[in-house]
Amino acid sequence: MNKNRRSLNGHQLADLAVLIVLADLVIWYFMDARSASGHILNLILILPVTGLTLLLCLIQFIRQFLGHATDTGEVETVKSVLPVIGLFVTYTLTLPWLGFDVGTVLFMALFLWLHGERRLPWVLGYSLSFASLVSLFFTAMLPYPMPMLIFPS
Repeated sequence: MNKNRRSLNGHQLADLAVLIVLADLVIWYFMDARSASGHILNLILILPVTGLTLLLCLIQFIRQFLGHATDTGEVETVKSVLPVIGLFVTYTLTLPWLGFDVGTVLFMALFLWLHGERRLPWVLGYSLSFASLVSLFFTAMLPYPMPMLIFPS
């Protein structure tokens, strides 16, 4: 037997399973979008994102087998993740009333605060600039109006 061959541990097997499921879901979504409409305007964003995602999955898959996968460090406990999940649920449920623009500012600011960022100018500046850019992008790109409080939809 080859003494240099190493076996995969439980975390690596779980990572590989996640990669396989992610790749399957991306392929399924692409095939579904293509069957709905093979027109280039329908696939102009989906095709490059599909290719990039599958390429990244392949790279990470190979890295797992070569042993170059990075250690994720400490795993957060469920108790520390629950506030973020609650924040995201609140964000999505309040979008019709707050609007996408204001809701995103509040979500980003609270998310940064929950993750330990205490510099108020940084929290406000990042939240306002990110939400503004994303809101303007979605307003320009989506063919249907989004609920906005400040930006015109």
